Amino acid sequence: MESKKALNKDLILRERLALQRTVLANQSTFLAFLRTAMYFLIAGLSLRNLLKVDNSFLIEIVLFIISSLIFVFGTVNYFKHKKSIAENKKHIGDYQLEYYL
Repeated sequence: MESKKALNKDLILRERLALQRTVLANQSTFLAFLRTAMYFLIAGLSLRNLLKVDNSFLIEIVLFIISSLIFVFGTVNYFKHKKSIAENKKHIGDYQLEYYL
């Protein structure tokens, strides 16, 4: 019986550590979306000064729209996964119910 308790504690610890890695990966992904959105924003802001293009205003608007879409998609993606992670957190230690019943 003692080995079963030790095994259960090891499984719970592994599940908690995996959950922490998942949270960090979600945050890292959000920061990557934010960085990409900022690249497009900076490209839009600096396009007129760097290049002499006839329709630079239209290209700037397109880059601003792309930047906004990437930012919104990244934010929605972050909160969707954050909610999913929080829902799965309550199942830590209940692995037997899912697999043995």
